[in-house]
Amino acid sequence: MFNICLQGLTCSPLQVKYSVTLSFFFSSTPDNEYLHKSGGSVFLYNVPTGKSSEFLSKATFDEKNAYDYQLSADHKFVAFMSNYSKLWRHSFTASYSLYDLTSKCVSFCSLKYLFVQAYVWRNNVYIISSPGSKPVQVTFTGEENLLLNGIPDWVYEEEMFSSGQGFWWSPEGKYVAFAEFNDTKVHTIEYSWFGDNQYPSTVIIPYPKPGTPNPIVKLFVVDADNVENINEVVVPATFSSVEHYLASVTWATENRVAVQWLKREQNHLILQIYNFTGTNWAPDEVKPEVMDKYCCFHYIRANTLPFKIFAADKNSYYLLMSDTTKYKHIHHVVGVGISVVFMPASFSPKSKIISLYGGRPGGRNVYKWSSQGTVCLTCTLRKNCHYNSAYFSHDASYYRMSCSGQFYFSDLSSRIFTFVEINVLEDNGEFKGNTADIQMPTMRRGTVKVAGYTLWYQMFLPPGFKESKKYPLLIDVYAGPCSQTADYAYTVNWATYLASTENIIVASFDGRGSGYQGDTLMHEIYKRLGTYEVEDQITATREFIKMGFIDKDRVAIWGWSYGGYVTSMVLGSGSGVFKCGMAVAPVSKWEFYDSIYTERYMLEPSKNLLAYTNSTVMERAKNFHSVQYLLIHGTADDNVHFQQAAEISEALVEEQVDFEAMWYTDKDHGLPGAANRHVYTHMSHFLQRCFA
Repeated sequence: MFNICLQGLTCSPLQVKYSVTLSFFFSSTPDNEYLHKSGGSVFLYNVPTGKSSEFLSKATFDEKNAYDYQLSADHKFVAFMSNYSKLWRHSFTASYSLYDLTSKCVSFCSLKYLFVQAYVWRNNVYIISSPGSKPVQVTFTGEENLLLNGIPDWVYEEEMFSSGQGFWWSPEGKYVAFAEFNDTKVHTIEYSWFGDNQYPSTVIIPYPKPGTPNPIVKLFVVDADNVENINEVVVPATFSSVEHYLASVTWATENRVAVQWLKREQNHLILQIYNFTGTNWAPDEVKPEVMDKYCCFHYIRANTLPFKIFAADKNSYYLLMSDTTKYKHIHHVVGVGISVVFMPASFSPKSKIISLYGGRPGGRNVYKWSSQGTVCLTCTLRKNCHYNSAYFSHDASYYRMSCSGQFYFSDLSSRIFTFVEINVLEDNGEFKGNTADIQMPTMRRGTVKVAGYTLWYQMFLPPGFKESKKYPLLIDVYAGPCSQTADYAYTVNWATYLASTENIIVASFDGRGSGYQGDTLMHEIYKRLGTYEVEDQITATREFIKMGFIDKDRVAIWGWSYGGYVTSMVLGSGSGVFKCGMAVAPVSKWEFYDSIYTERYMLEPSKNLLAYTNSTVMERAKNFHSVQYLLIHGTADDNVHFQQAAEISEALVEEQVDFEAMWYTDKDHGLPGAANRHVYTHMSHFLQRCFA
């Protein structure tokens, strides 16, 4: 759906199913101003003066029926977004109404402001160079489910970009880099959409699975002032004859762009910098020994690829990658030399600000780094707040610090700082007031020894918890590669309810394969999914039982997605530890999941067949006789297809296993809407019966 009011275009929404990606380029904004939405209105704050003014009123949002907005950097234009309709995890369709803040009209009444806009319509890229001009079509090859320009296909959106956008503006808006995704040879998944019609329809998605053809991707750059000037950014010769991925695109200057290319096996990454010669984008020479620095003996996670932030000289840059100790560090790359800076979670190059784990894998703090050492900016700001993040102004003169976790669940906050506190944006006073009379659970965090590692867990403990009593235990598991569930972030979720109302201890544990504790631990399950991460949940649960306050006859496990897979594998292990379990949208066989994710950890089936064969839930079906099992899935799951649950069901029926199942019609992987409340209510009832 697309609604745009420009001269020469209709102002009526166009009802189509094609995804629209809209992007703006404008000049930069002052470093000392920020916008904050409160009470439905958006206010503009000036940090030095402390003054504020209403920037967008709630009435304006209501008039446009808008749920969100995009703002030009010069504060002259707003794109109001309405009629949101989710497509996949990140992509969506929406109506966009372009609003001139000066004239207060929807169609543009002036040509005096810098304005460049790009959007994707029916899989082709368009550019509008000024408010009075008509859109100019850049590509003409787009075709639904076959060739996409400027927007990623399903697998790139989900596993590589974590975004529904496939084009990138240069810093001053002269060029737009865009990707072309060719899905002609990609096999498709089909499932029924039942809807309200007399006959169901069929949803068809190009979805590459392990060992099957992948999308073929190319990268182009178009001149926004002359759209006929399009040049391909050619993949390095090293990868030109092998299957590969486009991993990321980062502009350094108007004429300099860095591109990361990743081999299909995902154990070799090339960071190639290209310079514009006036006629094409020519690669800088990169010596082989420097390229080898980016190779990895195991795998490189696509959605956390080594990021690049260019230094002020626009030549050297900062790169996040593992060093010889197998821990992630920021490296400063100058020419062919690399030097270690520090171990981060995030980084701002202008002020040398980094976010570190601070001795706790599940914690986050913000530090300032210099050649003289590091200073923690958040360690003492709030008592027991161990999970912090920072969002910086353009030139890093100011930052918004967010405390997302408190050990005693007393405060979540968001504040503006230079290096002293300036303004409190949100202290969650209303939330604290609403929960003041509610008995909330307490949290216990600690470590247990498993397989020679000291590994972290967390427990939601019921109010009034006593070591001398016996409590039922529910293991809340995810356990996917580089995941983390035992952390210091504050959450109110199903576990909060179970602990506070049902007096159930809910525990999470990060075993082998988990993240934020070095590559050695993370790579333990490389080429062997369904092994150690499953075993470690069983071992940790046995350790919890030894603590003395767990009722060993009332132990359950549950998980969603990868967690549903681990739950099913644990229950099918025949360990005798668990009485029951619930698996929501589980993987059951890795050959059924997508190529990018699965091959990153398991290679292609032809190269690791035994590991694929031994890691299915169906092979463990006979062991489900001794446990109570609830299997849950949405019929319109585009991510982990209903096929996965159907295969588990078939295997259990063949083994004459009595089990429970719940499906959700036309619901995707997240089971949104009414299904979300229903699934937690249903699982609560199942758990009550299990622990009765």
